[in-house]
Amino acid sequence: ALPKPSRDDLRRIIEVCKGQRLTFRIVPGVADLLEGRLDVTRLREVDINDLLGREPITLDMEGIGHFLAGKVVLVEQAENNLFYIDRELREAHPGLGVVPVIADVGDRVRLEAVFRSCRPAVIFHAAAHKHVPMMEINPGEAIKNNVFGTKNVADMACRYQAEACVLISTDKAVNPTSVMGCTKRIAGMYCQCLARQPAGAGTKFVVVRFGNVLGSAGSVVPIFREQIARGGPVTVTHPEMRRYFMTIPESTQLVIQAGVLGKSGEIMLLDMGEPVKIVDLARDMITLSGFRPDIDIKIEYQGLRPGEKLFEELRTSAEDILPTPHKKIFVWQSGYCAMEDMQAGLKRLEAVLDGAPFAEIYKVLQSIVPEYQPPAQPPSPHAPYEPSPSA
Repeated sequence: ALPKPSRDDLRRIIEVCKGQRLTFRIVPGVADLLEGRLDVTRLREVDINDLLGREPITLDMEGIGHFLAGKVVLVEQAENNLFYIDRELREAHPGLGVVPVIADVGDRVRLEAVFRSCRPAVIFHAAAHKHVPMMEINPGEAIKNNVFGTKNVADMACRYQAEACVLISTDKAVNPTSVMGCTKRIAGMYCQCLARQPAGAGTKFVVVRFGNVLGSAGSVVPIFREQIARGGPVTVTHPEMRRYFMTIPESTQLVIQAGVLGKSGEIMLLDMGEPVKIVDLARDMITLSGFRPDIDIKIEYQGLRPGEKLFEELRTSAEDILPTPHKKIFVWQSGYCAMEDMQAGLKRLEAVLDGAPFAEIYKVLQSIVPEYQPPAQPPSPHAPYEPSPSA
């Protein structure tokens, strides 16, 4: 019943109450109660975001306004999400003309028709295959979507003179050990190449790199929540596996801010705070649900899957990391790949998209990203797939 409980306050209270089979709720603020805006029956559940969230983000609203206001903005995601955002916009703004546009980033003809018709000024390129174990057994599809899909979007941004194209990247692109991470690294390299070409001079290409987003589709939180609702077990790959996490509001706001601050060809890093042990996250979620970890709900370890790391790398303090005017956003001073080398690499990738042996695909990926470390033993493409919630 604290008016504005901090993360540390909440964690201390929950630690004291662990093992008591209690569920946790937050009472509305006294001001809201007195003014009749809320009643005590509307107690809010304590969410995992309350324990992992950090201080509120301070944004340069003037800069963001100049970046976005009055412009056509293209955000790439998925058909199901488009259905929901279309419905939400129609309900919130009945007089607004909303036209949902379905397109696949792999369909260059359709993509060009969309750009020609809508002329987006700012693009947030979030379309990607992101699940590490799944992409390990479908490497050709990861390349098609993450590399060539990005190439299609970036090429159209140049051709139709978009002002900015912001590529959403990942910490898994740093010294990648997975096909997913390597393909995202190549996508970022291609955008950097375009930024140095005369054809790309009118478009700002910015790559934004960060870790996992709490509660996003396919992320660990909804998977753990589903496992807890079934009575367990909650599955974790390894007791020492750690990941960086951000909340959805924090990540979206910082992505937009990074798009404002970034110069063309730069890779922006978001401050992810301290990495979190996945098993600690699981224990917290079990406790918040009113159960006792390892007693009411079991935790089982499955072992690392191909392509997974125990620790992801996302440095924000090193010689090649520079600060920006925003304390949570940094610039990585990376080397550039020559466009001639990139084009040659893409041709090699095209040759191994469909049906090539995994070892051959790995060899081509390594020729473009030398720091890529493929598995010593490629997974069987016909092995049963078991999703890993910590990926």
